Amino acid sequence: MTERSPLIYLRGYAGPPSGVDKQVDDPFYGLNSGATHIRVDGDGAPCFYQFEGPLLRLMIDEDYELLVRGDQHAYLEAQDDGTIPAESVWVFRFYDYAASTFGTSVAAAPETFDLERAAERLYDFVQLVRRKTGAVKVHLVAHSMGGLVARCMIQKVSHTADPSSGAPRVPGAELVDKFFTYGTPHGGISFDVGGGLVDWAMETFGPAGSEMFAPARMYTYLTPGASDGEEPPAGWQPQHIPDSAFDAKRVFCLVGTNAADYGLVEKAVGPRSDGLVHIDHAYVHQAHRAYVHRSHSGRYGLVNSEEGYQNLRRFLFGKYQVRVDLCHLALRWRPGAAETVWQAEARLSVRGLPVLLHEQTAAHYCPIQLNQEAVQHADADGQVAPVPLATAFLLDPERARARSENQSPNRSRYTLGLRVFHLVERSGRFFWEDHLEQVADWEDTLIVDVGHPDQAPDSGLQAWAAWNSEVAGEVDRVDPIRSDPCSLTAEDGELHTDIALPEPARPLLGAESCLRLTVSRVS
Repeated sequence: MTERSPLIYLRGYAGPPSGVDKQVDDPFYGLNSGATHIRVDGDGAPCFYQFEGPLLRLMIDEDYELLVRGDQHAYLEAQDDGTIPAESVWVFRFYDYAASTFGTSVAAAPETFDLERAAERLYDFVQLVRRKTGAVKVHLVAHSMGGLVARCMIQKVSHTADPSSGAPRVPGAELVDKFFTYGTPHGGISFDVGGGLVDWAMETFGPAGSEMFAPARMYTYLTPGASDGEEPPAGWQPQHIPDSAFDAKRVFCLVGTNAADYGLVEKAVGPRSDGLVHIDHAYVHQAHRAYVHRSHSGRYGLVNSEEGYQNLRRFLFGKYQVRVDLCHLALRWRPGAAETVWQAEARLSVRGLPVLLHEQTAAHYCPIQLNQEAVQHADADGQVAPVPLATAFLLDPERARARSENQSPNRSRYTLGLRVFHLVERSGRFFWEDHLEQVADWEDTLIVDVGHPDQAPDSGLQAWAAWNSEVAGEVDRVDPIRSDPCSLTAEDGELHTDIALPEPARPLLGAESCLRLTVSRVS
């Protein structure tokens, strides 16, 4: 087994002082909460399904320990250096200092919460965990505003001198291995409508809360040397992490798309959100991301979901990364003055899971806008570079098989369902004369296996792929791709292959259009 890293959870925004007091009374800041949901069984009746919560599930699936002993922080400080297992989970309780129920001492008055001060304390906590476990780096897992606390630590605090000693700090890239966020407003929070709803939302956040998500304030706590009140330079983007601070490819952003489940504030933020954070603001540029139909928080929110946990587990502990890109895209344009708008929907499923790991659909306000992608990825000659569709992280198939007899040895299977359809737009409005609702111009599912040949686990990595339209029988039982491996080409430590689209798709997406499958081992 490869070396493991300790995992540190950070909660999101707690609201006004009364909300802070409520949250600090929870020993794990709510990060231990689970949920239930239902699906229809063979008789058509609702069937109960239980998710244990991310803390307990991590202990079960990955053998991590949650060490408390009355006070996690005090327990850490009392242990000898290098004696605590690296496979351990810690909850960074940065809100305790702002609680009126207790403080740093009996006589201590609660502090006014300050994000940069919380980030400085996170830096000290990370150093403490590293020292006591002997781990080189830690994993950070953050919900909502907690992701901004982590980014402040990584991008600013760790690049400034220690104010007490003047000594330089350790850069964030040397402290953090992987960084996962649930619904973090990396691009801030904005509101679609005005009037009383905005006023209500601002009152809900409070004066000290709303400003944390404004670009000017974000620039201050995400930029080394920036001071309060300093305006960001032209073109500064809060969703960008400089390469000098941290590799964005070591970041995974889970994006929620269910605004309706969040409550009244959704009316102010708009439907294209998780109820609080806009879909387009919930990720870091160039980072891995997945879209799931969950709300920002609550019992059925992102953190308390099987979808969230499975993306987290695979990003942190996956053995393979599999990326699918659409290549040689050449969209069909219909004659006439009307513009043809092409959209695609993508659904990512992994064998053995009851949920989708990734779901971009028009119904959830987040389809893949193929017209925009074609323009965005075109070079100076108008040639379209590969358009990213989805990325999956797959567990070691041997470890997965130990927990399920249905797993094939040495192989992991996932599917990517694709639907492509068009809309006719004229003068900014859609026209429906020839429209067929819910009917895709083309749809199919790509089935992909990644791993080693069954009889030769040491022979090297391979991949197999087939379209569901070409498969006879149940997808999970029939294995039409066992004896027909793709032709993989090694390049820069990765394996590549191009998979031709089925014939019906080519008149729509281009005669030479194909999917490029890229498989690599996770470092």
